[in-house]
Amino acid sequence: MTSNLNRRNVLKAATSAALASPFLIRKSWAAEPIQIAGIHDASGGIDIYGRPMINCLTMAVEELNEAGGVLGRKLDLKHYDPQSNMQLYAQYATEAATRQRASVVFGGILSASREAIRPILSRYRTLYFYSLLYEGGVCDRNTFCTGSTPGQTLEKFTPYVMDRFKGKKIYTLAADYNYGQITAKWIRKFAQENGGEVVATDFFPLDVNDFGATIRKIQEAQPDIIMSVLVGGAHNSFYRQWVAAGMKDKIPMASTTFGIGNEQVLTSPEEHNGIIVSYAYFDGIQTPENQDFLKRYYKRFGDDADAVTEGGAMTYHAVNLWAKAAEKAGTVERVPVIEALETGIDFVGPAGKTTIDPPTHHNILDTYIAEVRDNKYEVLKSFPQQPPTDTQAVCDLVENPSDNQQYVIEVPE
Repeated sequence: MTSNLNRRNVLKAATSAALASPFLIRKSWAAEPIQIAGIHDASGGIDIYGRPMINCLTMAVEELNEAGGVLGRKLDLKHYDPQSNMQLYAQYATEAATRQRASVVFGGILSASREAIRPILSRYRTLYFYSLLYEGGVCDRNTFCTGSTPGQTLEKFTPYVMDRFKGKKIYTLAADYNYGQITAKWIRKFAQENGGEVVATDFFPLDVNDFGATIRKIQEAQPDIIMSVLVGGAHNSFYRQWVAAGMKDKIPMASTTFGIGNEQVLTSPEEHNGIIVSYAYFDGIQTPENQDFLKRYYKRFGDDADAVTEGGAMTYHAVNLWAKAAEKAGTVERVPVIEALETGIDFVGPAGKTTIDPPTHHNILDTYIAEVRDNKYEVLKSFPQQPPTDTQAVCDLVENPSDNQQYVIEVPE
């Protein structure tokens, strides 16, 4: 009798568990999401860069959730808007790491914002992805930089521009913070290596919008080429003032930044036609992956959504690279995910194939040179699978995993 009762109790318990299991699975999905943080400017002076990055981060997370999440768990994305304020970047990085307990943070636009975030997330052992093009040299095992660097773009872009415009004298205009300052050094290095020279470099705080005095200096210097490393909404004034001064057709212009904030949409063809740029992504890339991505993007955000930039595309790639690494590691714990990324994980998406370079934690990627023409880009030349040679020259996290700094190129004056 006791045996039968025990058997009935066991069967009753098993039946109850079987009936309850779908509820338990749903409850686990809801109660244990993987925390993801995004820290990008949705407002403020550099929101022109942040908005497409926010959209692409949102879309990547939504698509992963629709496909079942990561490791069978939902991704819970929280956006932080630092409003182009470096103090808020630091505050939100701390909040994402401590209060939210995010498994990974995607964020930063200006290099200054990256350097505000990076040491905080390293201290709290929270994995970090930075996805905008930048000046190179970051060597930090906790950080992955998925945007392009000067060794992937400027090394070929500088001699291309000198040859196209039949000139060797470059006048550089740059934003006055670490991206502009270090990129100006790279321009000088690649100009010198190709028989050219930088005749002058002027730096401008991000809030400067009057370039009259600078335009007069350029007229006196008579360079062959203008190289613009200007950043943000205020600096867009230069392009309008350049045209107003009658200089548009007198000195050709190239830029390392024009279009990264969709300036080709914010300015008129009169102001931008003929500017040459070089990035790892253009929305006009004619590949099935990019065309399919853009259809989904505009379906999700509407026809009036900010055009996809390199920063947006590489944010999308970064999320998917992280997700593939977490699946390979079998966990979202930081160190196993880093180790999985260091196996050279790759992802094929709107920007083509991008592969993590283990020694530098940067991307091997395709780059392009294009001309701005009537609010769009005409691709002139492409360079497949470019390694981050600038950072490879100074950083080897396989040999020195405790390295944690940004190396800066030094070029003789």
